[in-house]
Amino acid sequence: MALAIRLMRKGAKKRPFYRIVVAEKDAPRDGRFVDQIGFYNPMVPPDHPERYKIHSERATQWLNNGAKPTDRVHRLLEKEELITPRSIPQQTRNHIPKAERPRKGRGTGRSGSRA
Repeated sequence: MALAIRLMRKGAKKRPFYRIVVAEKDAPRDGRFVDQIGFYNPMVPPDHPERYKIHSERATQWLNNGAKPTDRVHRLLEKEELITPRSIPQQTRNHIPKAERPRKGRGTGRSGSRA
């Protein structure tokens, strides 16, 4: 029984509201859950205190029991400082847009002319 801490969608059409729940990994998104540990409302401004709320004691209990958070819940737990932030991988040459990449080879101009 693998557990996940994830979002359960509630609310009306085009007015999402999410509950932060602990559920089995294979359960449907809006299906049965084990415990509700908070909520997330993306419709309010980011700095508003009612944007999200997480019960920290229950969240740490489930994390210690082996529940894995999804990406969005992981970011919310990072903001609450309940979990360590993920490391950001260093960008390689292939991640830089082509226009900004340093050119390889001889240079930009041609040395000879064609007749």
